[in-house]
Amino acid sequence: MKARLPKGMGGGPQNMNAMMRQVQQFQEEREALAAELEEREYEVSAGGGAVKLKMKGSRRVEEIVISPDVIDPDDPETLADIIAAAVNEGISRAEADAAAEMSALAQKFGIPEGAL
Repeated sequence: MKARLPKGMGGGPQNMNAMMRQVQQFQEEREALAAELEEREYEVSAGGGAVKLKMKGSRRVEEIVISPDVIDPDDPETLADIIAAAVNEGISRAEADAAAEMSALAQKFGIPEGAL
């Protein structure tokens, strides 16, 4: 069975040079996208808006705003659960964005899913 190379890949030195340029361009775009994704901001809320959270794509929490209505000294567990839910939602959104953006970049360069 012969291995199939992507169109334009294979052959003589010219094709190898073109492939190397394409790999370099992909790496540059991937690094730029990764930097942009780390700086992207996500705003989420949990507990019906009782806790609002701002997070960077780097998974760094920038701000948490807690509604005074949800602060109950007799029930700190509920507040802890709401904060955890907000943080987890922020992380999930950042990860989903990163996966989608990296997948789109891979498709642009003809890289198979899961090869990154």
